[in-house]
Amino acid sequence: MSKGLFITGTGTDLGKTYIAGLIVKKLADAKQSAAYYKAAMSGNDRRADGSLIPGDALFVQKTAGISQPLEEMCPYVYEHAYSPHLASRIEGHPVQMDVVKAGYYKVCSAYDFVTMEGSGGILCPICFDEAKIQLEDVIRELHLPSILIADAGLGTINSVVLTVEYMKAKNLPVKGIIYNHYHGNDVMEDDNIFMCEYMTGLPTLAKVKDGDTELAMDVQDLMALYEEVKA
Repeated sequence: MSKGLFITGTGTDLGKTYIAGLIVKKLADAKQSAAYYKAAMSGNDRRADGSLIPGDALFVQKTAGISQPLEEMCPYVYEHAYSPHLASRIEGHPVQMDVVKAGYYKVCSAYDFVTMEGSGGILCPICFDEAKIQLEDVIRELHLPSILIADAGLGTINSVVLTVEYMKAKNLPVKGIIYNHYHGNDVMEDDNIFMCEYMTGLPTLAKVKDGDTELAMDVQDLMALYEEVKA
């Protein structure tokens, strides 16, 4: 039975894709059948033939060393580095929930552990004009638990607590937090993490330093975060 997990963040450019790559690599290195999925990717380059390269998917594929085809990792790929709802307004090809769900379940039918990454923070709209779809709608439709990616540095207490409280209010389960850009032996960062644990009640799952090539987390603990896929 396939299992899934959603990765969201307190904002954009926090390193969600970087950590997603480390997560999928951890599973793949443990000989688990691991895959990656994302509903919509923005800010992508074009190949010589004009087709768009799903950059986040390519990064995860290379980082994790998996053979999952890029074309099944993301149904919506945009050139402009905007929120998907705005990118699709400019480029066309707006996100449709049925397409996102079909692609996700297709991946789930072929792999045991599917890691799904969100676009931006939890409130990011992925479609607005044709339909009102937010990331939280995708999480709810797919019945996924989440983990939160946050920066370890200044300002993270406010952004972590607000994000967690919002998700709790929306009945979106959060399993824990991974802190990125962690330096180690930094009194402010360590206090940030302590305060976030205290104010949210959520555990710290891992602390990731810039340049890390391995996720410092027991693979069994990682696997336990995933929940069985529900149709």
